[in-house]
Amino acid sequence: MRLTAADIVAYIDQLPKNRTFPYINPRTKGLIKIVSITKPEGPIVIKRYDPSKGGTPFTAKDESISAEMIWRVANAFFSNQPINFDRVLGGSYNTRSVLETLIAHTPQFYYCYPGRIESTMSNSTIKNGHKHLMWCPERPHELGVMVKVETDIVISEIPNADAFYDSLVLPEGIVHNEIDIEIKRRHSQIQVALIMIGQQLGFRTWIAQNDKGIMYNNQRVGEMTGVVNSLRDERLIAAFEGAYNAAKLIDCIWFKNGKLMPAVMEVEHSTGVTSGLTRMKGLQDALPPFPTRYVIVAPDEDRNKVLREANRTQFQTLDVRYFPYSAVEELYSLCQRRKIRGVTEDFLDSFMEPTIGLLA
Repeated sequence: MRLTAADIVAYIDQLPKNRTFPYINPRTKGLIKIVSITKPEGPIVIKRYDPSKGGTPFTAKDESISAEMIWRVANAFFSNQPINFDRVLGGSYNTRSVLETLIAHTPQFYYCYPGRIESTMSNSTIKNGHKHLMWCPERPHELGVMVKVETDIVISEIPNADAFYDSLVLPEGIVHNEIDIEIKRRHSQIQVALIMIGQQLGFRTWIAQNDKGIMYNNQRVGEMTGVVNSLRDERLIAAFEGAYNAAKLIDCIWFKNGKLMPAVMEVEHSTGVTSGLTRMKGLQDALPPFPTRYVIVAPDEDRNKVLREANRTQFQTLDVRYFPYSAVEELYSLCQRRKIRGVTEDFLDSFMEPTIGLLA
């Protein structure tokens, strides 16, 4: 069970709009008032002011809590596990304490102070922890109040897991303006992450023919270790001419042991999801019934769009999985830090979300 930005926005939308909300920290004297909420995923517009300093809702300016910020928080929550907003948001967004407060006033969320493990040399001690928010969907409290929950959880605060990309150069003529360049660069970074994940999981990776000339860390993507040079070398595809032609422009395909095709993936950073689904459907139609995953890889904020398009009648046979960028980079970061071996396909499935029946 995972939270989405739309879930958080819907919960906050239930709060009364004719009252103000105090911060979790009682030493913070300001008040928060909801001005407007844009559904399904934000932004949320608020006013905040300190009456002790003469502030009023009439003099306070409107401030926005962005959909991006809400998505970052939503992706951090797991049921009954506390999160620290400052660590999740990396100190970004000056309205982070406002969002934390509004969420804490909704029934499924509690604030708590889990213990903190402090390690010095060979000794570890448990210290008083920092304020965290915990999502407890099985035991809701009253709407519009904040409830503290006692917890025996202790946290070892390790640095955030980041995904690092080396130098990436796009061939001349592949894009036409600065916006397109940034879009293509992000698309290519995700393809590189999928190649590296494939290496760790023992897969060979096909990269779309027109993307193989991209330079990554002074090497063409098409020449990276584990990248398939020609689909003619893959018997699963080469035996079917229609499949060969359909697969050439698929963004990423994972192959394993010459007999398996663990995933067919379309990276949809800016283009409509429908184009990627159509390419994958063309490949499926050109192959005999064959077990694989058809996957849309897309930004976290595009989840609703992916679910909506994947559930269209013409695409339902694909049984599409959604692989959000955050999950790709979480797995990529894990591959960078650890040499993963011996994992099962169930491990891979845990990073992807089924879409059939999950209409946005």
